[in-house]
Amino acid sequence: MAQLLDGKAHAQRILDEVRTQVAGRASAGARPPCLAVVLVGEDPASQVYVRGKVKACAETGIRSLEFRPPAELPQAELEALIDRLNADPEVDGILVQLPLPGHQDAKRALHRIAPGKDVDGFHPVNQGLLLEGLPGLRPCTPSACMRMLAAHGVALKGLHAVVLGRSEIVGKPMALMLLEQHATVTIAHSRTRDLPGLCRQADLLVAAVGRPGLVEGSWIKPGAVVVDVGINRIEDPDLGQRIFRAEPRKLATLRDKGAVLCGDVRFGEAMEVASAVTPVPGGVGPLTIAGLMANTLQASLPG
Repeated sequence: MAQLLDGKAHAQRILDEVRTQVAGRASAGARPPCLAVVLVGEDPASQVYVRGKVKACAETGIRSLEFRPPAELPQAELEALIDRLNADPEVDGILVQLPLPGHQDAKRALHRIAPGKDVDGFHPVNQGLLLEGLPGLRPCTPSACMRMLAAHGVALKGLHAVVLGRSEIVGKPMALMLLEQHATVTIAHSRTRDLPGLCRQADLLVAAVGRPGLVEGSWIKPGAVVVDVGINRIEDPDLGQRIFRAEPRKLATLRDKGAVLCGDVRFGEAMEVASAVTPVPGGVGPLTIAGLMANTLQASLPG
């Protein structure tokens, strides 16, 4: 049976570190870091995510500002709001919650954020700094995952890491961070030939494709470490029967409540093969918010 990589517990350690540093700066007379969160429209999932981020700010002593313009907000007005926040010396970090309404260009909005306030780490300048191995604000999810792997003593040097997913948010930056730690990295995706066979070569498998239960237990190399970044809501009983064969509790939840959360990896099957696995929920999700708090603190520091 695999070890459980408890992202929730490690996220709390990151939050505790941030709170201690914020309190220390406050005792020296510094103002608290400030995070501005922009939520356009009323997407229910986005509202949940924003509440979690604002709660984490309160827990760590970070000041939060919320801006909730209507879904009809024109692109130009969204960019004007970002410009005002860029110019505000009291604001250290800016987060535009995704997804944006369909008429808005998310990349244009994200690229409008000043690189030094880009606490999501999505700006091309910060992505370029990561590519060159230079200090900068790095994407929250992969950077927090790297901290978790280090805390659990996963020695990355020389490992073959397969990153399943090529997004700018997780897949690509995760691959670069693993390369920094001297892993040998393969990036895979939906068009990769013999995807199961490639995954079976991985000493470390990072799944970040947003496809529920894609990675079966038979895809996992015995003793591998599995990091499941996916979070998917399942309502289809037939799909649940296929992917939860080794998780009767998930099936029961799906039957009783009509929906259940799961990752990109078949967790029950992975636990029988791997050496360590992150759960969903309670794995990578909490790490993302903790990474955001750490980035906001970093953005507030001089220089």
